[in-house]
Amino acid sequence: HHYFGYIHLKTIASCADELVAEAGRWADRLSVNIEMPRQADLDQLAPEKSLVQITRAMNVIRKEIDEAESDSLPNAEPYHAAQGAGRRFRPHRRFAPADQTTQMIIGATPATDADVLFAAAALYTRQKLRRVYYSAYIPVEPGMVAEAPSQVARERRLYQADWLIRDFGFSVGDLTPPGAENLDLAMDPKLAWALRNPDRFPIDVNHAPKGDLLRVPGLGLRSVETILTARRSSRITLADLAAMRVPLTRALPFIVAADHVPRERGSTSTVV
Repeated sequence: HHYFGYIHLKTIASCADELVAEAGRWADRLSVNIEMPRQADLDQLAPEKSLVQITRAMNVIRKEIDEAESDSLPNAEPYHAAQGAGRRFRPHRRFAPADQTTQMIIGATPATDADVLFAAAALYTRQKLRRVYYSAYIPVEPGMVAEAPSQVARERRLYQADWLIRDFGFSVGDLTPPGAENLDLAMDPKLAWALRNPDRFPIDVNHAPKGDLLRVPGLGLRSVETILTARRSSRITLADLAAMRVPLTRALPFIVAADHVPRERGSTSTVV
């Protein structure tokens, strides 16, 4: 039909394999929603669904993606997917070029954040999902609406934790250790981890490896790459970090710079 826009197609676990194979030739992205992190949660709210069947459907999509990837020409140029303003480019791979994702509902059952993140981490490892999306359960029964804001805040923390696991090298155990199976709603997960691990700080921005720098509150992927590049030619100072737009109020208690050593955790900077 000459439609060149983006298509995200949600399929179901019981869909025939040949239909999934056909769908992936037309859709940019496919997804099978896992809905809940544990089978016990599905048994409670959607007993007709099975994690085994859902992950099998994900495996079918993964197999098709891998086969299409291996069949793609290694040096092929991307092709236009739309014309004019806002035009898109699709990679050469012709099966679900934007990969597959899934969604989990959080807050509808007693499942902890650790349960949710362990399930997500397994999906990233085994099915190589591009993203796991989290949706806060907002009840509509009388007297239960007050719980909605906390579930929305929890959704935000799960996205932050998910990002730390995917891109920053954190493990689920780092972020939700025994005794803290639910993320702290009052602070972001990286700061919570740093406060639980004072022995890992301060970190010297002029000498620490990339993995350690990524653990510093306030340092993101871009600022860490900028630090690694800049320190090859000169020692990094607080002024340099400010020029990189590093949020110093967050980072200062956890770093050593050429002109800064923190007095103690949570203190203001000491210029030396």
